[in-house]
Amino acid sequence: EAVEFCKRLSKLKGRYYRLPSEAEWEYACRAGTTTPFYFGETITPELVNYNGNYTYGDGLEGEYREQTIPVGQFPPNAFGLYDMHGNVFEWCADRWHDDYNGVPTDGSVWLKEGNKERSPLRGGSWFIDSYNCRSAFRDCGNGRKLHYYVVGFRVVCYVNSYIPPTFE
Repeated sequence: EAVEFCKRLSKLKGRYYRLPSEAEWEYACRAGTTTPFYFGETITPELVNYNGNYTYGDGLEGEYREQTIPVGQFPPNAFGLYDMHGNVFEWCADRWHDDYNGVPTDGSVWLKEGNKERSPLRGGSWFIDSYNCRSAFRDCGNGRKLHYYVVGFRVVCYVNSYIPPTFE
């Protein structure tokens, strides 16, 4: 359904929209940082919507909101992107691979081999602990047909030109 949404949006707007590759997602999340979170080494419920009963690093327990919240309640990363950590897991376009052996080195969507029934989920959610909200955390979800209230997606758009879509 997320891929179908991207197809329809592409047709409607005349630009190419798609889900990000896992590499693009992590690059966008990190926004030039190398720490577990784009804002540093620890996580708090004042910066991310996750299960605040769990700590990470030197963080303290905090609020557990038990639901999604509107985007933009917390500071964006250096690229101006909101909620890259927590709120909802986000689908990536790649097929699931257990490791990075054979990953494309240009950040493109990885559709060679792998499990075509699963795609990586990134970012964590309001429902999950702090560890799963790290920039590097990846989850294989429960398959591409998963409909679950802790999963969503964001799209990539080619702004300067229309590139014909290649959807799987």
